[in-house]
Amino acid sequence: MSGDRFIPFRKKDIIGMCADLLPADTNKEEFVSFCALLVNRIHYEYHQQLESLKDNYAAFDPQRDTRTMFNVSDAQQAQSKNRFAKEFAALLDAANFEKVTDQDLQHALSEESLFKVRLEVTFDDFEEVVFYRRGESQKTETIRSLWGLRKKLVNFTNYDRVAIYITFKDEAYFSKKRKAPLGFTPGSTIIKLFQNVPKADLEMLFPNSEVRMRPIDKVVIGGSAAIGGVVVLVTKLGASIVLLASLLAFWFGWHDQEVEVTKKHLITFGIGMAVFGSFVFKEWTKFKNRKIRFMKALSDNLYFKNLDNNAGVFHTLVDAAEEEDCKEALLAYTFLLNSGEQGATEVQLDRDIEQWFAQQYDCNLDFDVTDALRKLLNMDLVTFSEARYTAKPLDEGMRILDEHWDNLY
Repeated sequence: MSGDRFIPFRKKDIIGMCADLLPADTNKEEFVSFCALLVNRIHYEYHQQLESLKDNYAAFDPQRDTRTMFNVSDAQQAQSKNRFAKEFAALLDAANFEKVTDQDLQHALSEESLFKVRLEVTFDDFEEVVFYRRGESQKTETIRSLWGLRKKLVNFTNYDRVAIYITFKDEAYFSKKRKAPLGFTPGSTIIKLFQNVPKADLEMLFPNSEVRMRPIDKVVIGGSAAIGGVVVLVTKLGASIVLLASLLAFWFGWHDQEVEVTKKHLITFGIGMAVFGSFVFKEWTKFKNRKIRFMKALSDNLYFKNLDNNAGVFHTLVDAAEEEDCKEALLAYTFLLNSGEQGATEVQLDRDIEQWFAQQYDCNLDFDVTDALRKLLNMDLVTFSEARYTAKPLDEGMRILDEHWDNLY
């Protein structure tokens, strides 16, 4: 069944949904206690992962506010960065994010932006660019044009969450280019998390994106400037142009009649040039103001889409991954518990859970059954024999989880 791996329900809701699935004679309080133990077990594992992420990220954290006790060499920093990149990718996968392929990214950048602003991205500035997304959906929005007189419904693909991991090139590259990235240090790595991003507007998430005028904007401004320029030339500079043409013709010997330039002529010519200069300045200012309005609109749009930055991103993602792991494990264990001693194959379990979501909650998802069963096997909550998985009884599951904490302490 097609869909996202992301389960769009809170962990607390999944516990209630699973409790309702159990037979009537099941002790619901005991099941809720089992769920609490399972959640705590997974939380402990993710706490260890968070500490590892923090340790590896500290060497190149651009917002670090703590002192370092030891000097970190470039080689050690590179090793930490590589370890962090692998752990971060694994974390995103656990949180059920999907990697945006280069083909998908190029296709998104080539689509017409809903934002109605043309952005240019200098990809050569980056050493590494990785985009991840979660929660793909189709949405409809009303786009206004012709100063609000025309309305058009546009269907587009929207990403509920987008995480980006970008590393800038080193100092040598930007020194050669003679231009440093605005607001970022060469060689640094940035991590950002956004919400509700149209697929066609992914380019606005790049840190070096620059606003450029669309062809229609250039036509509007250029057409207005051309018409206004003709009017100025005819009404304000007519006499000055005739005088200048006569002078040039006399100087180049195209006619013999001498042109008399009086003080009045000079004043008229000076006024005409001043009017033309003010017109050019006005049109240039209009162009700059339009660009500033576009940049402000872009900034305002990003303000409401930005969820977190740098270290805050993986703190948020650890919580999201922990939630997804808990929901997957609880669902798989509940369905296996209901299947009794006969258990279920991986394919059957996957199909049953996906069909249950589709029929009961009108939710199409691609349940990550492999990951769920792997977690349950690691926690010794299920057994595997002859291609079938069987859940251990609820009381035995609670005993196993209790023993885990006894072994820790």
